[in-house]
Amino acid sequence: MRTILALFLAAAALGAGSYHDLVERWRQERETGLKADDGWLTLAGLFWLHPGTNTIGSADGSAIKLPRGPARAGVVEYRDGKATIRMDPGVPAVVHSEVVQLGDFTFFVIHRGTRDGVRLKDKRSESRKTFTGLHWYPIRDEYRIEAKWVAYDAPHKIEVPNILGDTEQEPSPGYAEFTLSGQHYRLYPVVEGGQLFFIFKDQTAGKETYPAGRFLHSEMPKDGQVLLDFNEAYNPPCAFTPYATCPLPPRPNRLSARIEAGELNYGHH
Repeated sequence: MRTILALFLAAAALGAGSYHDLVERWRQERETGLKADDGWLTLAGLFWLHPGTNTIGSADGSAIKLPRGPARAGVVEYRDGKATIRMDPGVPAVVHSEVVQLGDFTFFVIHRGTRDGVRLKDKRSESRKTFTGLHWYPIRDEYRIEAKWVAYDAPHKIEVPNILGDTEQEPSPGYAEFTLSGQHYRLYPVVEGGQLFFIFKDQTAGKETYPAGRFLHSEMPKDGQVLLDFNEAYNPPCAFTPYATCPLPPRPNRLSARIEAGELNYGHH
């Protein structure tokens, strides 16, 4: 999905119109991904496991509560930090590598900090049915920034908190240094999927943009440079669902700048 940098470079000679078209296409793909059958809008539950037997079903008191369907569909046995999902006989579930599909539902075990839980997705979730679409700042060329890349000799650890109150020590390979409106800034990424992943917050947060901050990916640095295209800054899943476990900006990535580019807060016009 994140091959957009290569597309930008290939299209650079074609003029600003082509660049704007590419950003618009990327934004459309982002919205399509959110609305997909396995997109973030399908999140419908997050249930932390307790030791012993955790029941799955629509009955009141179920540890993993389904919005509809069989009163009891199975159990998650959780012992000594290991979770095992067992579906009841006759329940028409399909299990693929510890991911269970039951009609419109998909659920699986996740690990966050010191906790294990079951994440539930529902193709008929309320978030998906009531989704009203994304809104963005206008595309502005000045927010497509060729930043200086300063690499560490060895990765440094940065503290990345999350909305659950946990803090992880994540390796960062260096930092991007850039100038905006005459002021100098640095952003510290982690590496995700072979790309740089920036979690940042600026002075639009809580006003035009999502209060907790936004995400930005870029291709790995080349020749001491890294492209930061804030026109593609986007909201974390927590902007759309209470069941995500989003990382929050590390302290150095909380900027004094207003970055009037990228995705607006959901529902903001």
